[in-house]
Amino acid sequence: MRVGALSRKKSGGTPVYLLQSKSLKKLPAELPDIAPAWIKSTGFAAKSGELCLVPEADGRIGCALFGLGTNANPMLAGRLARSLPAGDWYLAGDVPDPGLSSLGFLLGAYRFDKYRKKEETGARLISPKGVDLPRIISEVEAVNYARDLINTPTSDLGPAELEDEIRQLAKRHGARVTAVRGDDLLKKNFPMVHAVGRASVSPPRIVDLKWGSANHPKITLVGKGVCFDTGGLNIKPGSSMALMKKDMGGAANVLALAHMVMSSKLPVRLRVIIAAVENSISGNAFRPGDVLVSRKGITVEIGNTDAEGRLVLGDALVLGDEETPEIMIDMATLTGAARVALGTDLPAMFCNKDAFANELSQAGKRQYDPMWRLPLWQGYRSGLSSEIADINHIGKGGYAGAIMAALFLERFVEKAGCWAHFDIFAWNNTAKPWGPVGGEAFAIRAIHQVLTKRYPR
Repeated sequence: MRVGALSRKKSGGTPVYLLQSKSLKKLPAELPDIAPAWIKSTGFAAKSGELCLVPEADGRIGCALFGLGTNANPMLAGRLARSLPAGDWYLAGDVPDPGLSSLGFLLGAYRFDKYRKKEETGARLISPKGVDLPRIISEVEAVNYARDLINTPTSDLGPAELEDEIRQLAKRHGARVTAVRGDDLLKKNFPMVHAVGRASVSPPRIVDLKWGSANHPKITLVGKGVCFDTGGLNIKPGSSMALMKKDMGGAANVLALAHMVMSSKLPVRLRVIIAAVENSISGNAFRPGDVLVSRKGITVEIGNTDAEGRLVLGDALVLGDEETPEIMIDMATLTGAARVALGTDLPAMFCNKDAFANELSQAGKRQYDPMWRLPLWQGYRSGLSSEIADINHIGKGGYAGAIMAALFLERFVEKAGCWAHFDIFAWNNTAKPWGPVGGEAFAIRAIHQVLTKRYPR
């Protein structure tokens, strides 16, 4: 895991001021004398993302001015990592939330350079005084870890390699890992995981990480680890398949969240369950119309093999539910319907407890890590009915697809104190101030804040 753009210096460097448009009426007193005239001559208006380098009399850069526009979203500071000249910089003046501004700066420095020449180090941030630097480093590590996993092609990150990544994470934090692979999934009663992944040359698996004291509250995280999704026999068109290396984005986000929880040493007994599979096509691929018997005993009619994520999550959720965790959270790149409803930047959150859902939503606002709650509308449950099995795994009519998927998953959660399901995109379609196009972490910083408040050290 890596944190780029963090300077080792504790002082010195060049100041950068984060300014809202209204701030130009009263500039910081410590700016170079030339600043007012320079601002006027360059036309700097502190628009969102606008940068102005202010010189000293001898021609050196005296400071930088960065515009926040009319809002004070501190995460906009992510642009600085890519727009400031190389060197050491520090946030000066009246900084809107120094912690989040620093976080935005460091996240904005991310580059996925595994397969290309590494770029030279650019701007580096001297950490502001009074911020929780270990927490910021942990969050940057976690987000970049998720990004790296999602960006890595399946040729280098299939189910076996994903298990290896989990074992490396466990080793770093002193956690324990067990795995059930291939045909042993049938012996150990994970029939839906086996069915989805059996057509791949890389055997499907359940990977189970445990960390912390058994006496602490049980927190269980479940991730969809579909390392590549062809759609199965209901094969995707090429345009829809192109990004399917990211279909393990739920697993990547869950592992990143686990890293934050373990780094924070929260007094919880953490469990992470990853269903790692590749939804491939071969003579033994599962078919539309098949009936699978789930780990819970519920029989499931297959309506479409391209809705495989909810199947592997179903078995994984049952495993997590069996020990009655206080909180169980799953994350998955599950439905296009969630993207139609909320777009690619806003993850859908479903939760069976209003109080927990409200905590998550409020934390998302505070952390600029948003989510939007959609309902577990019980009136739609009949849409999952089957003529030959207990349930069909997709709804009829094509409506409310994200809700139907969440209702399907809900059938496999019974004992957990509260359960939240996140339907995420795990990808930036366009560059953001805090991250380039590519794999992205969603909602995990907000979730971590909620867990930190619920289970303080």
